Amino acid sequence: MKRIVVAQKLNNETTDLIRKKIGGELQVGFLYGLDDKSRAKMLSRGEILLAMNMRRDIHEDEFRLLKEFQLIQITLAGADIIPYDKLSRQTLVCSNSGGYSEPIAEHAIGMMLALARNFLPLHRDLGRGIFDQKTVHKMLGGATLGVIGFGGIGRRTAEIARAFGMRINAVNRSGSTDEKVDFIGTLSDLDLVLKKSDFVLLAIALNKMTRGVIDSSKLELMKEDAILVNVARGDLVDEEGLYNHLKAHPRFKAGIEAWWIEPFNSPKFEVHYPFFELDNFLGSPHNSYLTEGIHFKALDAALENVLRFVRGATPWNIQNPDDYV
Repeated sequence: MKRIVVAQKLNNETTDLIRKKIGGELQVGFLYGLDDKSRAKMLSRGEILLAMNMRRDIHEDEFRLLKEFQLIQITLAGADIIPYDKLSRQTLVCSNSGGYSEPIAEHAIGMMLALARNFLPLHRDLGRGIFDQKTVHKMLGGATLGVIGFGGIGRRTAEIARAFGMRINAVNRSGSTDEKVDFIGTLSDLDLVLKKSDFVLLAIALNKMTRGVIDSSKLELMKEDAILVNVARGDLVDEEGLYNHLKAHPRFKAGIEAWWIEPFNSPKFEVHYPFFELDNFLGSPHNSYLTEGIHFKALDAALENVLRFVRGATPWNIQNPDDYV
């Protein structure tokens, strides 16, 4: 029987889920709360690791103990947080893409609606006694949504968008999909998708190929009144370029859920430009996934992937270290 080490901090409910879900097929050990000596002993005997944020769940001097692990499964969707340079190339590393798709997709649609309907500026005007009945809104129905990153979040957002009557132009790694779309391509088709889209959703993984993928030149390709929503990672977008574009094009709008410097990757939250002074900007504090029961559901999805591996099937969401290192 293989041995799995659970590194992330859990409550009683999620601990019980792990024991019930995989306890019959794996020996389960919980790392959190142990002293350094006990942690090292458990890791030295482990074969599978379950963690959330490996840079926090695993101590710096413990990575050497992971060299013989067969599988590392994280419960987060984004795989850029994994320290691939400290892991063995023989270890399979899997993200939890799709684990948080439903709440994040709803949040993305919510940001699109709020920006398209001018909720924030009109709300502020009402507070100043201004009853504006002249501002023209933008419709989702009949518009084209460009989905950059057609994984779990992108597919779920597109599904909701189709209910509004939106056309879907998508970009993914393979350039193919079984989902209902009007166009599917790869990153080489990004310019085409940006030019044709009324709304653009960034739901793509952050890696070597996608860092800064939306820079000033890409923003200039987009429609004058396009709406850009980023629910993935801040570093997909050039911060200075976005601010300057918003400032110079007041009909262009942006919703940012994932930031360049935030507690996810830094001890603090910080922006370098006065985005919040703009009427064509909307921000949220990278908490779109945070709905009741979601951690339980995402953990269940990650455990299901572990069981696929244990039972001899190829697990989902295997990451290529060369995309990141």
